[in-house]
Amino acid sequence: MRTLILIISSIYLSGILYGQNLSELGIKTIVIDAGHGGKDPGCHGKNTHEKDVCLSIALKLGAFIEKKYPKIKVVYTRKKDVFIELKERAAIANRNKADLFICIHANAGPSSAFGAETYVLGLHRTEAQKQIAERENSTIYLEDDGGEKYKDFDMSPDALIARSIQLSVFLDQSISFASKIQSQFKSLGRFDRGVKQAGFLVLYQTTMPSVLIETGFLTRPNEEKFLKDSTNQAKMANSIFKAFQQYKNEIEGVNHLVEDADAIKEIKKEEKEVREIEKKEELKNIGPESVVFKIQVEASKTRIKTTDKLFKGHTIDEYEHDGLYKYTYGQFVNDYASAKAKMKELKESDFPLAFVVAFQNGNRINLEKAIKLAEK
Repeated sequence: MRTLILIISSIYLSGILYGQNLSELGIKTIVIDAGHGGKDPGCHGKNTHEKDVCLSIALKLGAFIEKKYPKIKVVYTRKKDVFIELKERAAIANRNKADLFICIHANAGPSSAFGAETYVLGLHRTEAQKQIAERENSTIYLEDDGGEKYKDFDMSPDALIARSIQLSVFLDQSISFASKIQSQFKSLGRFDRGVKQAGFLVLYQTTMPSVLIETGFLTRPNEEKFLKDSTNQAKMANSIFKAFQQYKNEIEGVNHLVEDADAIKEIKKEEKEVREIEKKEELKNIGPESVVFKIQVEASKTRIKTTDKLFKGHTIDEYEHDGLYKYTYGQFVNDYASAKAKMKELKESDFPLAFVVAFQNGNRINLEKAIKLAEK
């Protein structure tokens, strides 16, 4: 027992020193881990595999970071469809002395499960969290030795608690980053399942702030459709990137309030360009006969800025109807089911009075008629 305490104390102190260096020197290296790959497809939906979604989001995230911060070294555990052992993924991060480890996954569960969640290492609180960790950890049985190298690996509650103590400095930073990711997902309109803890092998072995992101449930049709779309993958990657920017500034002691005006202007310009690209991609799928479903969240006699805090960071559109200014979220082309599912998410989170409206060729039409047209 005394030996264990000494080991924990030693690693804990080195963690404190590492944390201080991180604050002083800034973030130099990031490892981005696209979950699964090769012979390990991960979970799947009707026609989408987890390994493909993970890789696409990981590469897009890395591209955002490399463009904005060319001095930061971005290391990928994989850049193509290949199988990488869990132990090697963590080893890549440790060998490169990474300052941050970002592991990207997609989820599986009952058809009622939806939304995004971010994990840090710890003792699972619920059976569902335990099952998710066990599913992601099961990758080891596809390794050449059938997981033999992990047979003496202690993932008991006591071992997880001890490891959490060892990495307590990193854990605080991991939770901080994870919280920022979830906040950005919520701003994107994704349902926020929160920051959670579980015993993931890949996080257990890393020696830096680390998170594992479950981007959504491929077992839910509307989420599979969302995550399969390359534009939405870019949106998810951009959300993680924005969270990284916030985390980086926090770690390095940068005060957003004293950033120069040119830098602020450049950030706003980039955000506007991203929104314009996203809208163009969406408009490609809208023909004159298409029915577009949207979720109405607010109406007012006076105009409200779509960036008003009332809309809680969501991307909002405005239209005029019956002498009122009305505000909607999203657009679902010929897809009432997805619009209805998103409406339920919004009603449970930020907009309890949300409801679905329909448009054709830019004009609002009767919802019942729209549903029949969309089914043709």
